[in-house]
Amino acid sequence: MRIAGLNLDIVWKNKDKNFQLIEDQFRNVEADIFLLPEMFSTGFCMDAAEVSDRNEESLEFLKRISKEKNAAFCGSAPVEQGGRFYNRMYFVQPDSDSLFYDKRHLFSFSGEDKVYSPGHKRMIVNYKGFRILLQVCYDLRFPVFARNNDDYDAILYVANWPEKRVGAWEHLLKARAIENLSFVFGLNRIGTDGNDLFYKESSHCFFADGKEISQKVGNIVSAELNMDELKDFRQYFQFLNDRDHFSVQL
Repeated sequence: MRIAGLNLDIVWKNKDKNFQLIEDQFRNVEADIFLLPEMFSTGFCMDAAEVSDRNEESLEFLKRISKEKNAAFCGSAPVEQGGRFYNRMYFVQPDSDSLFYDKRHLFSFSGEDKVYSPGHKRMIVNYKGFRILLQVCYDLRFPVFARNNDDYDAILYVANWPEKRVGAWEHLLKARAIENLSFVFGLNRIGTDGNDLFYKESSHCFFADGKEISQKVGNIVSAELNMDELKDFRQYFQFLNDRDHFSVQL
C-alpha cells in the first residue's frame, strides 16, 4: 500500500485556498492513501468559533477529492458539533464512506483544552488489508494510548509540530514504530502559521525496526507499506506477545 503525504504550508484561516493548494499539489500523484496535516483547512487555530466547520466543509472536500483520485484521504479539521468544538481526524474512502477520530490529548500548553473537547475512543480503520490507528499531534507523547494490543499494523499521525520541539516529534515517531512493531507515518505541516510559529520539513515514515522508509520529492512524502514484510518481522520478533496487558480509562 502506498501512502502520500503533503508537507503543506497551510494558509491561515483560509479553507478555500488550502483546498485549492491540496488539489494542485496532489494533481499528478498516485497513492492508496493521501495524508494531510492537522487542521489542514485552517492551521492550528484556537479561534474555534470562527474557523470550525459547521456544515462539514472539510469533510465534503475530502469526499469529493477522494472520489476524484479513487483513493482514501485522511487529515484533521476543526469541527463544531452539538455546541462543542473538536479537532477531528477524518478517514474518507472513495465511495464516500468515512470514519473519524476526535483528538484525545489536547495541547494544554497552547490552551487547546480550553477551546476544544477531547475524544473518548480510539479509532482503527481497516483499509486494503491494513488495520490503521488514527492519531493527532500531541497524542504522540502518550504511548499508553497508542499501545498496540495486536489490533493494528500502522499508525497515522498528523500534526502542527513547531521546529522548536521537532526533535521530540522525530524521536517519538521512531519509538512508536519500534515499541509497537508497526509502520508509523507522521505528517507535519511546513511554513509559518498565524502565531509566527515556524514548522520545518519533518515528515517521516518508519518501519517496525525504526528504519525510515519514506521518500521525499518536492512537498510530497511517500512510502510503500508491505504487509508481508511486516508479518515476517513480527513472526521473527514476537515482542508483542510479551507486552503488558492493561485497560485505559477514557
